[in-house]
Amino acid sequence: MSSLEGEARMAQAAGERETRQPRSEIRDGMCIDWDTPITMDDGLVLRADVFRPIAEGRYPVILSYGPYAKGLAFQEGYPSAWTRMVEQHPDVAAGSSNLYQSWEVVDPEKWVPHDYACVRVDSRGAGCSPGFIDHFSPRETKDFYDCIEWAGVQHWSNGKVGLNGISYYGINQWHVASLQPPHLAAMCIWEGAADWYRDMTHHGGILSTFWENWYDMQVKTVQYGAGERGKRSRVHGELVCGPEILPEAELAKNRSDFGGEILAHPLDDAYHRARSPVWSKVKVPFLSAANWGGQGLHPRGNFEGYVRAASKQKWLEAHGIEHWTHFYTDYGRNLQLRFFDHFLHGKTNDWDKQPPVLLQVRHVDRFVERAENEWPLKRTKWTKLYLDPAGCVLTDKPAKGKPTKGKATKAKAAIRFAATGDGVTFLTSPLAEDTEITGPSALKLYISSSTTDADIFAVLRVFSPDLKEVTFQGAIDPHTPVGQGWLRASHRALDKKLSLPYRPYHTHAKKQPLKPGEVVPLDIEIWPTSIVVPAGYRIALSVRGKDYVYPGGSGGRLSNFKNELIGCGPFLHDDPRDRPPGLFDGVTALHFGGAARPHLLLPIIPARKKAK
Repeated sequence: MSSLEGEARMAQAAGERETRQPRSEIRDGMCIDWDTPITMDDGLVLRADVFRPIAEGRYPVILSYGPYAKGLAFQEGYPSAWTRMVEQHPDVAAGSSNLYQSWEVVDPEKWVPHDYACVRVDSRGAGCSPGFIDHFSPRETKDFYDCIEWAGVQHWSNGKVGLNGISYYGINQWHVASLQPPHLAAMCIWEGAADWYRDMTHHGGILSTFWENWYDMQVKTVQYGAGERGKRSRVHGELVCGPEILPEAELAKNRSDFGGEILAHPLDDAYHRARSPVWSKVKVPFLSAANWGGQGLHPRGNFEGYVRAASKQKWLEAHGIEHWTHFYTDYGRNLQLRFFDHFLHGKTNDWDKQPPVLLQVRHVDRFVERAENEWPLKRTKWTKLYLDPAGCVLTDKPAKGKPTKGKATKAKAAIRFAATGDGVTFLTSPLAEDTEITGPSALKLYISSSTTDADIFAVLRVFSPDLKEVTFQGAIDPHTPVGQGWLRASHRALDKKLSLPYRPYHTHAKKQPLKPGEVVPLDIEIWPTSIVVPAGYRIALSVRGKDYVYPGGSGGRLSNFKNELIGCGPFLHDDPRDRPPGLFDGVTALHFGGAARPHLLLPIIPARKKAK
């Protein structure tokens, strides 16, 4: 950009700064309050857009607080996701002008007619809200609290505030609920992770590169003061990142070194705990919606929250396909509407009869809806499949042989592979009947390393009779395996109070380096999943030294992610700062026989008996 162009844009921004004031207008059947100020407890003013019914009255509030710029159109900020969604699910766009569609929040044109006020708040430092960006921090959570309490006392509010939104807009709901805002009456956490360490930044202790890349692609581009980088509102034409245009040096000063801070905290310390829920304090009614294909970010927190939160009124839903889609389809929106109508409007509807758990059970070619009463399912038949090195099979009987002792190089019953390589895959025989796997899984391994550490990537897979892998449209990646789990061997210590046979829970409090050649047991959590495997198909487990890669080729790219989609979406674990060569490029050995009985624990769901 030339100096003259820069001066022209600065002058344009100065003009906007003089004229940018809160204002209201009536359009598309709504009263819209643009850039409404909300003052935080430290004096900083955040900006919100409010969409509400035209008729005077007091209405329940659907509120979201996040960093994606409230004025940025879904279609412009995330064009590839929007195009795919509306082409495959025309009900998303039907019945709306779609002028007010924004990434991962409700479409007000489909909520205001049901007598809701929809409030979108730009979080501190993002969009039209100035300040310092520090995601999921206590400061940001307190801001969220203040916004809820502000909304609860406005003249157009009935005093009941509900929270709704996808991903980021769901994650921070768990956090703010821990503070128990008085006006918070209900929340819908749609594919929102919870535990900042286990769900998000470190999978099994292994650094996820997602957040640093996400920061570059989806936050810095809409930081307050970013000017034209953040685009202009397609409704009113103003900059979605506020009236100021700040130089890059000032923008950098106004945001945390997000990736660097995560890297600097490799253990579950105070930094992570301050950005995670306190489950005993989450007492508000909620609907938690998970995605089977969200391995790497989206499902674990929804299931953990449902099980561990102290709320007495709570519901769990689980579905598939892209993580943004069902939030907007008639299926997802009507589910949300029934929930909020019950708790915010006080309507007598059928929500009080809603089963606690609603599952879209995944088949290889479809989803089948089924109601349940609990999670995990009580009728689960927890089934051990043992890893047998002879032929690399999964069997119902453990491998024979003496316990392996001493150095891995002298062990007789062992399989070795390059520690950053493709590893080894174990297969069942063709299944004799349709077999449903729904729930969390766990893997028990006995390993040694030629170095003082090793990373294990466990991948639950399904193969057709001709040994072609069956994958699914995941939350992000179009070729997602059935389930995934991770563990760094030096993080193998378990929390004995929180660990369950089907869900190992690691402390991640300190490292336990390996002694080269020493055999140690590992308990690996595999995130919840659902799949009905047809008769004749095979269940498989891959034990790898790196991220899963779909063998059938690329899944292309999306406009909001840096990397090509090759099986794990953007949820990768390949940062050399976290996996330095020399420590993680040795040889890993799996050990079998005697006391070492590695096995996969699967949640097999027996078919329900038909009523006579």
